[in-house]
Amino acid sequence: MQILLWSTLGLLITSFAFAHGVAEGDANFLQSKEGLQFWPYFYLGAKHMVTGYDHLLFLGGVIFFVSRLRDVGIYVSLFAIGHSLTLITGVWLNITANAYLVDAVIGFSVVYKAFDNLGGCSRLGLNIPPEPMVFVFGLIHGFGLATKLQELALDPNGLIGNLLAFNIGVEVGQLLALLFMLLGLVVWRRSRRFTQQAIFANIAIMLAGLLLIGYQLSGYYLAH
Repeated sequence: MQILLWSTLGLLITSFAFAHGVAEGDANFLQSKEGLQFWPYFYLGAKHMVTGYDHLLFLGGVIFFVSRLRDVGIYVSLFAIGHSLTLITGVWLNITANAYLVDAVIGFSVVYKAFDNLGGCSRLGLNIPPEPMVFVFGLIHGFGLATKLQELALDPNGLIGNLLAFNIGVEVGQLLALLFMLLGLVVWRRSRRFTQQAIFANIAIMLAGLLLIGYQLSGYYLAH
């Protein structure tokens, strides 16, 4: 359990540096392709989710104390629906926004969920139902990726099909990542020190979200 905890903390500390970025090699690859390219977009979508630490931090926070598999399925489905809507429509309809500010809100979603897990929201009298919260933040997470894809010169021919392929890859990657997260949590919860370690883990998640917010707001002000 100590290895799992320290691995999680290391992941959180580096999360802000990798959030939503499209690697230069992947960007060049996408821009060089014409027409429908299902499998390349599917692969890059799955890769994005597996390495999209901001997504995983938020989803990890959402399922951290959830014990019923049915509830996990509901939250993940709501997040996936929201994420898919804004990812596809944002790029297809060219709905623009400042990428730094969108990613700062994504960082806030991580902070909010960890703060809620620590009981902060209930102490402030903020009893927001988890279902609409997960869906709304799913919309924002999807739009964050859309702002990155909009920076690329993607071929309009077959665009909607490629976006669907990319989104399917994202969801498959999400399911794989969640499977490992759930298995890790199931084992971790059996530890007698889980309650104490969970506090430190959620503090680390919140700090990672704050780092992401600071990183993105700094980028915004430097760009302006």
